[in-house]
Amino acid sequence: MKTASIPASFTGAARALSRRSLIAAAALVASWSIAGIAHAQAQIDHPAPAFSATTAESKTLTLDSLKGKTVVLEWTNHECPYVRKHYGSGNIPALQKDATAHGVVWLQVISSAPGQQGFVDGPTAIRLNQERGAAPTHTLLDPSGQIGKAYGAQTSPHLFIVNPQGVLVYKGGIDSIATAKVDDIAKADPYVKTALGELATGKKISQASTRPYGCSIKYGS
Repeated sequence: MKTASIPASFTGAARALSRRSLIAAAALVASWSIAGIAHAQAQIDHPAPAFSATTAESKTLTLDSLKGKTVVLEWTNHECPYVRKHYGSGNIPALQKDATAHGVVWLQVISSAPGQQGFVDGPTAIRLNQERGAAPTHTLLDPSGQIGKAYGAQTSPHLFIVNPQGVLVYKGGIDSIATAKVDDIAKADPYVKTALGELATGKKISQASTRPYGCSIKYGS
């Protein structure tokens, strides 16, 4: 009994299909891996991503050196209208002053790349804060975007709170109304202020992850 032969064209097509399937499967696995890595960054109730950064005063600061203290990281861009809303109104400076008066370390982070909106050098960052009455503990310069990407910072402002044990306990917006209108500040749910108050009294933060709003972080390519 003769066995039917398989046409060479069919065999070639099958091999090509198999190769495409393998490539597609590999790409899918890779995408899952990348997504998993991204998801693993800056997770609530997990250790906050460590960093070593240069301050506006040209000093080096590490997150590890701040263990035992509550730390706020605030991504900022002085040219962004949403940032102007909260600085021009005095909202963020007031939060900074109240927090630092209670022993919180407040870190501004500037992740704008050179040539991009919001990029400044150290002396300019210091001058801007003086002009606006701002009172962060330090301003971190992150032109490479390394710290911003480690935390998954998306907007300015975008805020993160790290508890004294080095665990991330809040990430998200400064408040609940995503506009550049100063009048909306008084109407909004003040997420960051509430989170700091709850943390100070030993309570579980009621809204640990909220939606950030503002201008996109101007990372380099």
